[in-house]
Amino acid sequence: MIEARYLEIQGALAFVEIVTADPTASGERIADTPTVLCIHTAGQSGVQWRRAAQDIADRGYRVVVPDLPGHGRSEPCPTGPVTSLVDYADWLTTVLRQLDVERPYVIGCSIGGKLTLELATRPEYPLAGAVAMAAEAGPGRVKIAGLRRELEDVAGPARAERTYLGSLASVGRAVPAAQAHLIGLMHKREDPEISSSDLIGWGSHDVRDRLSDLTCGLHLICGADDPWISVDAVRHAAAEINELDGPRAQFTELAGYGHYPMEELLDFGTLADAWLRSLPAGSRTPEAVS
Repeated sequence: MIEARYLEIQGALAFVEIVTADPTASGERIADTPTVLCIHTAGQSGVQWRRAAQDIADRGYRVVVPDLPGHGRSEPCPTGPVTSLVDYADWLTTVLRQLDVERPYVIGCSIGGKLTLELATRPEYPLAGAVAMAAEAGPGRVKIAGLRRELEDVAGPARAERTYLGSLASVGRAVPAAQAHLIGLMHKREDPEISSSDLIGWGSHDVRDRLSDLTCGLHLICGADDPWISVDAVRHAAAEINELDGPRAQFTELAGYGHYPMEELLDFGTLADAWLRSLPAGSRTPEAVS
């Protein structure tokens, strides 16, 4: 079941989908259902979760899928495109508070993965657990493979075509060609000004000095074929967290997959449920980190 809402935040309308299981198919009360916030990638929208969200909900979760300001069906931020992931995280916290959500799980990808890390290291609003995909704890980087892709794509006749080609190049080798083509077609809808602003946020966001503030168990997911992520850097972040006195971290490398696991993996709902259920035990309360 999908419910669409508009929330007013900072003088603009924010679009949010709330996805739940068919009430006739579940004996759980909505009030007892854990909430999962799903965050999209740079320049995109909650449409990236169109297949995965219902699959996750059918496994016993209330799934909240917002469009960040200026993305999808959300109105732009009145002060202009957002270049700070900290500002996006503030906005997401406002969304959750308006929906009366406390201690949600969070799953995000790319800038959504970095936003997951940002939210997971905020003691004032602790999470139940976090799954950060395609995101390093330090500033986002451009790898040589990404630079070579840009050189190949520059001959594209339009930004939309370069976005399409770039999306294909960021999808893993295990993804069927028809599915990769659909991912590329859907990604062409992005607004170049918004996506470029998002990437400024991607390149400047850094939580490495705040890993000790982690409020919940964390699972770091990285596609082996992702041209934008250092697998070793993500693995190292998990090891560094596990050297601290606090919630634990897990690391998973997805062989054959790339930058968009929720779009590439046909069984993503099953995997997401397993990742959430296996999150390391232990969490911090605001009092414990004050």
